[in-house]
Amino acid sequence: MYLDNVYLFQGMREETRKEILAAATEESFQEKAYLFHQGDPAHNMYILIEGRVRISVGSHELLAYVASDPGDVIGWSSALESSSYTASAECLAPLKVLKITSAQLEKILQEDPASGMIFFKRLTTLIGRRLMKCYKAALSLHGERDPRSYG
Repeated sequence: MYLDNVYLFQGMREETRKEILAAATEESFQEKAYLFHQGDPAHNMYILIEGRVRISVGSHELLAYVASDPGDVIGWSSALESSSYTASAECLAPLKVLKITSAQLEKILQEDPASGMIFFKRLTTLIGRRLMKCYKAALSLHGERDPRSYG
């Protein structure tokens, strides 16, 4: 898998993408395995190669998102200096991912600040898109409510 096909890494310098790819390892997980649980230390970010991952939050593991497209980013909390993952990631099918540690990614991006800026702009876009999907899912469950004015 080439990182130039992954939205998060598009527009970055080729040399930087190659460094990230060289630092990443390919890993496989079986169905029902967890990449991480909510609250675990956030040390790794994963790029989906193939499979499906259920991202869930809360003690009852409420569905928040299903990652199923090659290039989907899983565990982005690790890139945001979060000390722990904010959700759990369970494999819904056999899974292949590229894994990169937050320490390796940070080191590479510090060496190329322009690519680091592109990375974080794209990451905020991905987070925003995922948030909008969650809003839409909540609206479909609960319906839109008329705004009330108490003034």
